[in-house]
Amino acid sequence: MPPEITPILNEPALTVTNSETALVIADIHLGIEWDLYRSGINLPSRMKERLIRIEGYIEEVNPDRIVLLGDIKHNVPQVSWQERDEIPRFLEALTAHAPVDIFPGNHDGGIDLLFNRQKDIRLHSARGAVLDGVGYFHGHTWPAPGLLGAGSIVTAHNHPTVRFTDSFGYSIVESAWVRTKFDAEVLKGHFRNLDLENPGQWADPELFVMPAFNELCGGVPFNESSYEDLLGPAFSSGSIELEGAEVYLLDGTRLGLLKNIRKLEHTRVRSKNKNGGMRCRKS
Repeated sequence: MPPEITPILNEPALTVTNSETALVIADIHLGIEWDLYRSGINLPSRMKERLIRIEGYIEEVNPDRIVLLGDIKHNVPQVSWQERDEIPRFLEALTAHAPVDIFPGNHDGGIDLLFNRQKDIRLHSARGAVLDGVGYFHGHTWPAPGLLGAGSIVTAHNHPTVRFTDSFGYSIVESAWVRTKFDAEVLKGHFRNLDLENPGQWADPELFVMPAFNELCGGVPFNESSYEDLLGPAFSSGSIELEGAEVYLLDGTRLGLLKNIRKLEHTRVRSKNKNGGMRCRKS
């Protein structure tokens, strides 16, 4: 039986069940409040509330492992005082429930200095790895070639959303799940030794793009975006099937194929690189 990938209803988290159950969360961005404070926006830390929320998931699904799919911390390139204080406590609290696997994102420089190596925490390559039959990578790099032999791959980084605008110009933005495939021929332009006839190298995997866990992060409205608006080389190169992607809201509503959502009168194609909202990335 293939692994079962199941989003948690109304939450930006999912479970992966095969020989064990993994709880997967992406783009937590602890320390974002410190960055907002430097910009003149004073908000209290919400680390405790976010931890309680995740512990609620843990109580619900009783995972064998917890997968943190990148951007656990927020500030780059430095590590803020808030992150030095909160991230060790956050990770230690999670390891009290299950082993933790970290797939570092573009914001996670220096995170290896923020946890006790004697704790049950494993730091993987930024290019990802296969765990229990499923590939994981954050998305700011190309995936490791070994992931392409897995039947399913989970990624993040783009904070996918959909945005609909009415005739008066008022918009609503909702976090979304995106389920799609790779374009094998475009992908071969990067992985030149990829043998599409070898099932050990190429399983034509399904790709699941996770929404951001942190509610203060903006995102990319996929229904308004072209490849050049998307982040990470696999996306911006066109190696990901965009028009044929399926889009779901967090409450489970299937919005349908992206190419059809684009045709709705409430989808407005914006000018280049104007995705709206506060973004968590920095160059």
